[in-house]
Amino acid sequence: MLAVLAGEVRFPRPPRNEKVSEQSIHQWKSDFVEAGKVRLIAGRVGPSTREQQLETEVVELATHWGEAHLEVRVWKKSAEGRLG
Repeated sequence: MLAVLAGEVRFPRPPRNEKVSEQSIHQWKSDFVEAGKVRLIAGRVGPSTREQQLETEVVELATHWGEAHLEVRVWKKSAEGRLG
């Protein structure tokens, strides 16, 4: 399909029984290209849902790691007090 859009390959005529005119195909092509231009100009507005999920996971893991690190320090201090 991208080769057709780039003009590298000519789109074959649709079979008559499909009832799709060449004009419709050209309009779809034009609409597709225009929507792509708009999206490229607009750029990304924000992170995707997957990116948001991963960012949330990173925050949660960092929080848990920090809590675990603090517990280890407390245990070490406690052990030092009992042993020395």
